[in-house]
Amino acid sequence: MKKYRNIALAMVIILTTLILSTCGYYNYMLKPVSKDTKIKEITIPAGSSTTEIANILKDNNLIKDVTIFKLYLKINKINNLKASVYQLSENMGVKKITEIISEGNNYNPESIRVTIPEGKHITEIANIYAKNTNNSAQSLLEFWNNKDFILEMIDKYWFIEKDILNGDIRYYLEGYLFPDTYEYSKKDITPKEIAIKMLDRMDNILSKYKDEIEKSSYTVHQILTLASIVEYEAILDEDRPMIAGVFYNRLNSGWLLQSCATVGYAIDEWKLSYTYQDLRTDSKYNTYYYKGLPVGPGNSPSEKSIIATLNPAKHDYYYFLANVCDTTSKKTYYSKTNQEHEQKKAKYLTCL
Repeated sequence: MKKYRNIALAMVIILTTLILSTCGYYNYMLKPVSKDTKIKEITIPAGSSTTEIANILKDNNLIKDVTIFKLYLKINKINNLKASVYQLSENMGVKKITEIISEGNNYNPESIRVTIPEGKHITEIANIYAKNTNNSAQSLLEFWNNKDFILEMIDKYWFIEKDILNGDIRYYLEGYLFPDTYEYSKKDITPKEIAIKMLDRMDNILSKYKDEIEKSSYTVHQILTLASIVEYEAILDEDRPMIAGVFYNRLNSGWLLQSCATVGYAIDEWKLSYTYQDLRTDSKYNTYYYKGLPVGPGNSPSEKSIIATLNPAKHDYYYFLANVCDTTSKKTYYSKTNQEHEQKKAKYLTCL
């Protein structure tokens, strides 16, 4: 009897070991093929069978074993793998890959992604799109500056007001095309499609602060104009509300705004320092020459600069300078008086 019990026990141990080994092998085969994150573009044709899909994945070294992959589908009752073009990698594993192929996607190999950095001028935006789409920079700028198109946009968007039609404004939509990353289904897109996508994004941003904008004593155009100056002048995010506060102090005191950003836009050249002749440029953008805000924005401000303009820091500073001579420092210094400001210039701007 004892002999039979020992045999039965041995069989149980062997069977258990075999089951555990099989489970261990199964789980191992479901794991990623490697740690490689490089994307592979694969196509699952319409009407593909489970075996055909498994072979495509194995041929691209995305799964370890065809049989195990099919067994995983059967155990988990997965029968809805969708035909499409997928971007997969060897570090995903069977579960992740199956989830992706089960969900399907609208991936389009002809789609493009265009990134517009914060603070770019509209001419730079046009150049970026010219490099990524079937448009020339000139054709984009001409269309975006077409008065009929602008009138249509004024009717379409609450934040675009007729003051952008001022004859002294260089580009009507300067400052209104929100800087962000945009996706398009193809390179062959029209200037109107590009503008509307960017204006829609600006609409989404400004609508979040509509109550604050309506309570402000400044128009949307003026807010974007000052935000574009803050965008240019601020080095760190913490400087944005501080610098906005400086400019509001100057405006409220009837001072010249005296922003180098506006001089650069007026002469279409940006420098670390400007000559007396530069500062005397007769341009409605030049705040060294004309009081108040410039006629319009000089770049596309970020959301952070818009927020800072709507919520400036409260202080008694009228001057600021960035330590541009020390490339390792990003510090901005603030002063209440011109004397303090000149002392800091002498101390920190020795390279100019």
